[in-house]
Amino acid sequence: MEEFWTYLGQNWLEIFSLVTGIIFLVLEVMQKNVMWLVCIFSSAVCSIVFFSEKLYASMALNIYYVITAFWGLYVWIRDSRKMKSGEENQGKIHLRKLNRKVALISLVCLAVFTPLLKDLLVLLGDSSSILDATALVLSIIGTIWLIQSYLEQWFVWIMADMISTAMCLSQRMYWMAALYAFYTLSAVYGYWHWKRNGIYVNK
Repeated sequence: MEEFWTYLGQNWLEIFSLVTGIIFLVLEVMQKNVMWLVCIFSSAVCSIVFFSEKLYASMALNIYYVITAFWGLYVWIRDSRKMKSGEENQGKIHLRKLNRKVALISLVCLAVFTPLLKDLLVLLGDSSSILDATALVLSIIGTIWLIQSYLEQWFVWIMADMISTAMCLSQRMYWMAALYAFYTLSAVYGYWHWKRNGIYVNK
């Protein structure tokens, strides 16, 4: 029992991140505005965990999540108000169409910034530079797409979460690996749920 409490004391930040991360993802799939408030607390703790493991890109990413959560909350409230009131729209997801320009710019950013960031992380002593850099760029793109409610954002998150799972396993961060594995599976369900229940607010 003493060993259990010792382990819990050493890993409580990761466990907290796991619990709040699961709550965040459930709210994301259901497209609940309160998700962004949970994001602030969860990401703040995650940034501390990644800093302690010298995963600086993932630390910076979670700080980015905290900042963009305020923008996301504003946009989601705005778009939800654009949906027509009525029983037929209850439980529906507000979506925006992804245009080719946004998709192309995102692809170019992924190709250009990932290797640059990887080299920077090597200089900083990041313990998993290539995985950390790739996950960071994908997650930045995914967050922007999430804020705009693009259905395709789920594909970006599937890739980012799979990479983050592998990275955390390589660092023996098993609670965080479990969180990202759950994110990966939930992103698959999230795509199905949004596609089934989505209504486009920009046509």
